[in-house]
Amino acid sequence: MSKSKIEICAFCNKQKSDVNILITGNTGNICDTCVSQANSIVKEEQAQIKQKIVKKDLELFKPIEIKSYLDQYIIGQDKAKKILSVAVYNHYKRILFSQQNKNDLELDKSNILVIGETGTGKTLFARSIAKMLNVPFCIVDATSMTEAGYVGEDVESLLTRLLQSADYDVENAEKGIVFIDEIDKIARKSDNPSITRDVSGEGVQQALLKLMEGAVVNVPPQGGRKHPDQKYIQINTNNILFICGGAFSGIDSIINNRIGKLALGFSRRKKSIKKSNVLQYVLPQDVRRFGIIPELLGRLPILTHLDPLNKKVLLQILLEPKNSLIKQYQKLFEMDGVKLSIDTNVYELIVDCAYDFKLGARGLRSICEKLFLDALYTIPNNNKKKKIFKIDLEYAKNILKEIEFNKFQEAS
Repeated sequence: MSKSKIEICAFCNKQKSDVNILITGNTGNICDTCVSQANSIVKEEQAQIKQKIVKKDLELFKPIEIKSYLDQYIIGQDKAKKILSVAVYNHYKRILFSQQNKNDLELDKSNILVIGETGTGKTLFARSIAKMLNVPFCIVDATSMTEAGYVGEDVESLLTRLLQSADYDVENAEKGIVFIDEIDKIARKSDNPSITRDVSGEGVQQALLKLMEGAVVNVPPQGGRKHPDQKYIQINTNNILFICGGAFSGIDSIINNRIGKLALGFSRRKKSIKKSNVLQYVLPQDVRRFGIIPELLGRLPILTHLDPLNKKVLLQILLEPKNSLIKQYQKLFEMDGVKLSIDTNVYELIVDCAYDFKLGARGLRSICEKLFLDALYTIPNNNKKKKIFKIDLEYAKNILKEIEFNKFQEAS
């Protein structure tokens, strides 16, 4: 055996004099540094294997447990929570049942349609459920999709995002949740089938039928449009839960017309439903009249709505959830060694401004970003930091006076 083989590490080629320990084997040597690195690689690979096993083992939560979890992040919307909790429980119970009883009765999949104004929590519902179940989750904007063969994203590319969130584990992706946002924006333009090609509206609805019902779909790994030379990954969508959400602006008049009431605001003599209560009467035929084709509605048998947010609910959203906005900002200040102190009446000012924006919970974040901007800009650069940063009503009004001025201008 030559001297070079005895005194040199086979992995890093360092000589024995350059390392602490050189372990000698029958056909080669390895130094202590390479042993340490190899040990780290082994531990990392074992952790990834364990993580994949955990992902594939689906845990079934009962409806009460799902609702209890949602209560930590979402204020109000109790009816929607119950409907979604039961729907999600039945969906994943169906998956486990079909795995254990392959020759038994087949249970059909029930996808979900959620109607609610912007900022009422449609996306948060889907994201929270996916987080609890520890399943892959992705959000897709329906307006970005077009019918196959036209400029834009093919409908199948939404599964690419789900596949990416599952780290390209096909088996795990096939148990995931896809949230299709702005589903109302692909409504067809009239109640009658189009004569001309509607490639970003009715065409997308038609393309979604196969995916939602359950089929083996060829998915481009990198997304985008399909082309003949591209390699595909096959995904079975039979166990993927599709949750569709949209504001459906204007559907309230369709509901009022159906139940024989006058449009809101025309007469005080005849009883009409308040705008905040209209969505509770929504039926599939109202959604069909809005422009969602009957075939797609058939794949969305579970229909629920989210109530508009009043000032009381907005105040609760600002303060109470596990990850409320105020708690998030307090944490941001805490990271800079500063305690954030806010007067109670400032919360009411934030809610009043956000309510006038008519953006739901999203309006709260816009107001908070403006309110805390100056402090978050100056505090990290201030060597003489105060241990407490206090925001009182006078300070808040001074910061938000531009919003108040704009509101006054609109009113006048």
